[in-house]
Formats: sequence, C-alpha cells, structure tokens
Amino acid sequence: MQFLFVMDPAERMLPDRDTSFALMRGAQARGHECLHCLPRQLSHVGRDLDAQVRPISVRDSPPHVVMGDETRMSVTALHAVFIRKDPPFDLDYLHLTQQLDLVKDRTLVVNDPGGLRDANEKLFAFHFAELMPRTLVSADTRRIRSFVQEVGGHAVLKPLDGSGGNGVVTLSTTDRNTRALIDLLTGEGRRPALVQEYLPAIRTGDKRILLLDGEPLGTILRVPREDDTRANIHVGGRVEPTALTPDELSLVRQVGRGLREHGLWFVGLDLIGGRLIEVNVTSPTGIQELGRLTAQHPEQRVIEWVERRVAG
Repeated sequence: MQFLFVMDPAERMLPDRDTSFALMRGAQARGHECLHCLPRQLSHVGRDLDAQVRPISVRDSPPHVVMGDETRMSVTALHAVFIRKDPPFDLDYLHLTQQLDLVKDRTLVVNDPGGLRDANEKLFAFHFAELMPRTLVSADTRRIRSFVQEVGGHAVLKPLDGSGGNGVVTLSTTDRNTRALIDLLTGEGRRPALVQEYLPAIRTGDKRILLLDGEPLGTILRVPREDDTRANIHVGGRVEPTALTPDELSLVRQVGRGLREHGLWFVGLDLIGGRLIEVNVTSPTGIQELGRLTAQHPEQRVIEWVERRVAG
C-alpha cells in the first residue's frame, strides 16, 4: 500500500520522539511505501486532488530520513492519507482539511478532515464537561479573576490555540503577575482563553492515553519538572510507565465513542487525577515513548488498523 503523510518538512522530525517518524517506520516494517508532501503541495481541479510527493524512508541510524525525487500523484490513487501537520490550527490548516474533504469518500484520511475542524483541542473536551475539572472559557478578564478565586485561588490559564504546553501558565490570587498574565493571554479582553482549576495531582504527572478507533492503544505518565507545572514532553516532562484505573478506562471509552462518531481515529487524551483535561487530534504524540516503555511496536498496530480499514 501507499501512504501519504501531509506534514511539515520531514527533516524537522526527531527520530527518537516524533510519532510521524514512528508511523512511517511501522508502515515500512509492514511492507508499505511512504510518501511525503507539504500542505501547500496539494492542488485540485474540480474534485480531482493531487499532490507533489516525494518517497520517504526512515531509519533509526543516520541518515534518519531519505527522500526520493518529486512526482505528482492523484490522492485517490493512494490507500491512506495521514494528516500530521503540527498545530496551530490556522487558516492554512483549515484549507488543508477542506481540500482533503474532496477525497475522503474515496481515500482513507486519518484523522477525518471534518472531525479536525470540529475538534478544537481545548474546546472539544467540553462535549464531556462532566468529566472535566471546573473550567471557564472567557475573554472577560474580570470574570477570569473571579473564577480563580472561586476555585480556591489557584488555576491554570491556557490559550485556545496552543500546543505542547506553549503559553500555559499558572495563576494565583497572591501573585502580582496574575492580572498581567490574564491580560496577556486574552489580548486585554479581546480574545477568549481557557482557565481551569488547578489539580494538585499534576505533581505526580498527567496520563497521556493514545486512542485508536475509540479504544486505548496505550498510556504513559508524563511528570513535570520540579520547576514547571507543565508535563509536556516537549518542555521537559519525563515519561514513566503507568496504567489506567477502572474509572479512567470507563472515561476513556466514553470519550472514545464520541471521537469515533467524528472520524477521529488516532487521538491523544490527557487526564490529571482522573479528570479529562484535553483532547489532542491534530498531531498526537507519545507513541515512541509508549513503545520504549512497553517494549512493543504500537505504531504497527496503527498501521494494521489502517490496512483493515482500507481492505474493509
């Protein structure tokens, strides 16, 4: 089979961390050909979408990425397309999903372009608000300050379009920086931000659960540095093995059913203290860390699922 990865420049991939790298490695191990293109290399006349692609192979030893010559291919001639463009979900990302909408009834697209448009990674969790900690989305700086007091004087503030822990800050009613931080993230009241009660359980880590077709593929624990609240691997969080409690498994499967309805096949959920924090759909990470902790190849399970779906 031929799989197209629509993503950022391939040379930016980190061979020991990047999930896209692992998915390519898993596809190669199962005998498939991988192709790469940038979002801007898609074109269409009518509904005939094509891409200027380059064959790509990856390996664990240098050179980690080897690419072939460019050629133009019809996207519907491919077996599957992986949208692996990193956030933010901006206007270019929106246009990418709209172009891939044209072929998703003929070629498997992971994740579904419409699902990606529906599922802002901060806001989609509110479809399961009963599973979340107390959370407010607002541009009203006064209301945000009041909310921080209501939840005990300690909260976390996030931009709605951030990723990888970028822009995430803690707020405290005793910190003279709190008003300035709220002004900064809301553009002085011109754009909404998300503020959430602080969960002390973050000190022992957050659980990143990778879901495949609504079911857990595996779980890792991300533990923040002593000098940071953020547990993201990107900002220095360390990774430890963990497992889901029965209550967490029930939560994950409940959310998984909703994700499946939107065609969100490969997703990362974040839990702190058994509460749902975030739903990562655009380019979820963690599969390499999961593989190392379990001495398995979860990326090949993703490829096996794609094979069955395509053959289906």
